[in-house]
Amino acid sequence: MKTIEIATIGELLVEIMRKEADIPFAVPADFIGPFPSGAPAIFIDQAARLGAKTAIFGSVGNDDFGKVLLNRLRSDGVDTRGVRVLRDYTTGLAFVAYFSDGSRKFIFHLPHSAAAQILWEQVGEEVLQELKFLHITGSALAMSDSCKDVCYRAVEIVKAAGGKVSLDPNLRPELLNTEEIRKILRPVLEVCDLFLPSSEELASATGRPVEEAICELLDKGKIMALKLGKHGSKVFTPERQINAPPFPVEEITNVVDPTGAGDCYDAAFVVGLVRGWELETIALFANAVGALSTTKKGPMEGAMWFDEVSKLMQKVGWKPPPPE
Repeated sequence: MKTIEIATIGELLVEIMRKEADIPFAVPADFIGPFPSGAPAIFIDQAARLGAKTAIFGSVGNDDFGKVLLNRLRSDGVDTRGVRVLRDYTTGLAFVAYFSDGSRKFIFHLPHSAAAQILWEQVGEEVLQELKFLHITGSALAMSDSCKDVCYRAVEIVKAAGGKVSLDPNLRPELLNTEEIRKILRPVLEVCDLFLPSSEELASATGRPVEEAICELLDKGKIMALKLGKHGSKVFTPERQINAPPFPVEEITNVVDPTGAGDCYDAAFVVGLVRGWELETIALFANAVGALSTTKKGPMEGAMWFDEVSKLMQKVGWKPPPPE
């Protein structure tokens, strides 16, 4: 069995989106999909496409939506032996509507779907003890008590074995309110090595103003990558700050679908740390991967292969990271 470098736990779902923007759910209109999705699934698929040895622990239904997910993950090299296929539950679903002001609206079918039925027995402890990084998302913690408890236990094992933990708050008010999400994030936020929020998520997750929250987290020795969307990102360590400019994706193509961009950014950042790249290189690479992920419809469809990202970085005059 190959040694897994990066793993994640959480929701596996398919996304079905409005075909056109600015059409609310309350009126009949066309949808397109299903597209493989779920924040942990997007993250781990992108990490696999960038060359990491990856695994995911989760559950799907014994249906065609589950096949869509498993076929995609397996074809991209993700180890899915920790994914259960359940006969008594359907695969998780997310319906998404986009609006011209950049906002999105979601309807989730998760807590009572296969996605939420995650048991400790399906998680490989040997895999956890050998990991370089375990990635946790707030959406997975919010999905069900069983998934939350599995995540907490896995974090303890990874940290005890000397591995590292990354956390994306991935706040989903459709699942829990901010106060509840803040409470369930806290045990992972306290011990994580890498925190990957947006500015809004940073304030919501900590209950502090942004600058105060940054100082508090840096005092605990963490790396924080602050995702700023079209403005790029900022990386903070206890020793320094890196301001990474946005990748000029508009010079190559159009932005089509922003869903999953943050998860792809996370994957690129974690892969860069695992590979031992300089933080400046990691920040630029993650900005490029996140931006490029928005160029296709479907949250996982824009995930890029390492060579693709390198070529497109060169095309706009950015220096790509060294090949593995």
